[in-house]
Amino acid sequence: MVDDVGFGLLLDRQQCLALLRSATLGRVIFTHRAMPAVRPVRFAVVDDAVVFAVPADSPLYAGARDAVVAFEADELAADFGAGWYVSLLGRATESAAADLGEITCPCRPPAGRRYLRIPAENITGHRVTCHAE
Repeated sequence: MVDDVGFGLLLDRQQCLALLRSATLGRVIFTHRAMPAVRPVRFAVVDDAVVFAVPADSPLYAGARDAVVAFEADELAADFGAGWYVSLLGRATESAAADLGEITCPCRPPAGRRYLRIPAENITGHRVTCHAE
């Protein structure tokens, strides 16, 4: 099914999660000083949630922890003619490393960093295809 603006094919939940598992860099959208803010993060998908490490003294940690945030990851060709993007909404909560089990995650935090977890409560994705006019 094509989305409502003709941009690409809608993906189901499992397709979205599979694509997220293939990526390692995404963007967290949160509120900082009453304004929208975006930060890139390295992440992993654990139990249908996005998990990433963040410095405990950062605006991202302060603005995202225990708040509803958005997350987006994509893989798009340079000309935007093909690829995919997935976005999700959820409440970011802190997770202890012990709660995450043994994961292969590019986000193992050094000292002073914390894990935040965003469950895929509301997830959407699109496969981008180039259609000739």
